[in-house]
Amino acid sequence: MTAAATNRLIVGPFNRVEGDLEVTLDIADGVVRDARVTAPMYRGFERILAGRAPEDALAIAPRICGICSVSQSVAAARALAQVAEVEVPENGVLAADLVLATENAADHLTHFILFFMPDFARPAYAGRWWFDAARRRFAASHGEAPSILVPARARFLHVMGILAGKWPHSLALQPGGTTKSIDPGERVRLLSILAEFRETLEHVVFADTLENVAVIGTVAALDAWAESRPFDHGDFRLFLHIARDLGLDRLGRGPNAFLSHGSFGLWPAGAMVDGTPLAFDPAQVAEDISHAWMETASIPDADKQDAYSWCKAPRLGNRVVEVGALARQVIAADPLARDLVAASGGTVRDRVVMRLVELARLVPAMENWVRALKPGAPFCVESPLPLRGTGIGLTEAARGALGHWLEVESGIIRSYQIVAPTTWNFSPRDAAGVPGPLEQALAGTPITPGETTPLAVQHVVRSFDPCMACTVH
Repeated sequence: MTAAATNRLIVGPFNRVEGDLEVTLDIADGVVRDARVTAPMYRGFERILAGRAPEDALAIAPRICGICSVSQSVAAARALAQVAEVEVPENGVLAADLVLATENAADHLTHFILFFMPDFARPAYAGRWWFDAARRRFAASHGEAPSILVPARARFLHVMGILAGKWPHSLALQPGGTTKSIDPGERVRLLSILAEFRETLEHVVFADTLENVAVIGTVAALDAWAESRPFDHGDFRLFLHIARDLGLDRLGRGPNAFLSHGSFGLWPAGAMVDGTPLAFDPAQVAEDISHAWMETASIPDADKQDAYSWCKAPRLGNRVVEVGALARQVIAADPLARDLVAASGGTVRDRVVMRLVELARLVPAMENWVRALKPGAPFCVESPLPLRGTGIGLTEAARGALGHWLEVESGIIRSYQIVAPTTWNFSPRDAAGVPGPLEQALAGTPITPGETTPLAVQHVVRSFDPCMACTVH
């Protein structure tokens, strides 16, 4: 028996992706046998930050990304707070959580309606029984869903204006808390914004109450919920029917290893590998640069032999791990997330489902945090920085685990390392030749003869929601 002929296909650049991305696929017998994920853009924020005053991180780090700038602000502020050994007042914690949750919730919605679902309105799916509904709802430039949900998202982001002054790149998040206090009238305004956003989600995305979606606890219950109304009754239900028809529950299986830094006091930090829970120790995080165009952790080498990406390869105790909403909920022992992974190992369907279910859980939590704010009480405390020290700022962006590692010496930044969610998920191979999460998830993806930008590959890539601008430092 002779080996099947292998063809090579380079897919990229991808539209509807933040930053630049290329994927090299080796194809045999109609499926991907091997994948290499390339981040072809170098940005170098770690070098930009080195040698500066530590406080500069609060202004520079958010510029890493215009989509998840609050996440970068939170990570930078937490790293500096650890250096300063400062305790943030309760109002400051609540306000920072609200600002971060606003960005995460907006990202979940944006990913679903603008980045992921439009692929199902492509002519290649014409003839599928759900195609007309998908095209009506999500076709680029004239879909019904964006026309309703994008303005709703803009109004929801007014939470940022009240609590952080602006978005993106606010300076309201500081090591000692948040600089913007609120009065009772502003608290009422926040609740009003959240109520309007809730109403839109309940009528358009879910066609059900957030609470009903939030408590779905098994794959069987999810399927029953999807069948309880017509297939196009709510955009989430439409996705579930599309996912079942296309087998998205079998597409894009990841490494079955997950990491979460924990977030909002709702979801704990931890890791899980092949169903075994593990404690999370930040000291176990290392970046392998074997196949990255890097001479050292922060010095580039564009001519490096055997390298193929500007993205480094983060590993947790030498383990490849996936991050994101699915990982957060798996680590939190959420019954639906655990059941999804037990059934499929973590796939395209699972990642999208848990982002939307997490959205349904975030908004009620935000309502409770607003009610807990105490106008008149402190939101921020002084946080003078010593001349030397180290700090780690960990948070969860919408896409997953984000960490900033900071070392201050003689009053300036000696080193600054950033490990972003897409750095984890889109990492290249490590020194042992082990592929990163997306590279593993692409293996086995079917390719239709003649496809130059395979739809199944795009579904897998977009299920991780890449933010390449955050990846390459």
